[in-house]
Amino acid sequence: MNHPSEYARLIVLTLDGSRDAFGELYEATIKDVYKTVYFLIREPSDVEDVIQEIYIQVYRSLKKFDISRPFRPWLMGVVMRQIQTHRRKSWTHVRIIKKAEQIDQAVVYDFSSEVVNKVSNRSLLASVDRLPYKLKLVVILHYMNDYTQEEIAAALEIPLGTVKSRIHAALQKIRKKQKISFLAMGKVEELNESR
Repeated sequence: MNHPSEYARLIVLTLDGSRDAFGELYEATIKDVYKTVYFLIREPSDVEDVIQEIYIQVYRSLKKFDISRPFRPWLMGVVMRQIQTHRRKSWTHVRIIKKAEQIDQAVVYDFSSEVVNKVSNRSLLASVDRLPYKLKLVVILHYMNDYTQEEIAAALEIPLGTVKSRIHAALQKIRKKQKISFLAMGKVEELNESR
């Protein structure tokens, strides 16, 4: 569901005390929220906790939501704030040992078929994952969740120009990394052929 009047109807019903309406709102939004949290939270075991906190915050904040404004960017703003809160908490609980173990293990991605269809190249996913957080954030919102640049600017509460420059910078970094890896692969093949 991506129809503003349907979101508005569910919000009004939720504010009137309908749990079923909030359940419908949850069902209509969980897919985008889950994908976003999954890509931005490092610890898979934390994803469900962060999502639960997001929906608690959504429920508490709905009375402050201006129904004349688009719902999806507002929701993504709540998501981003909860992710930032989680990241701040994570920094205080340094996980050096776990990080070292993760580096030693092979990177394994488990994506739904929809995401695999959109981004089927494993090296591309790895390049996105290595981007600085601010760049990775806009790439995930724009390319994996299909948010417009305007919606991203509203959700993150940053200027539209900043969103555009971050997307551009992210794509430049990804292209550079892809080019370097293709060149390296060519050198290896060239070396193998010369033997």
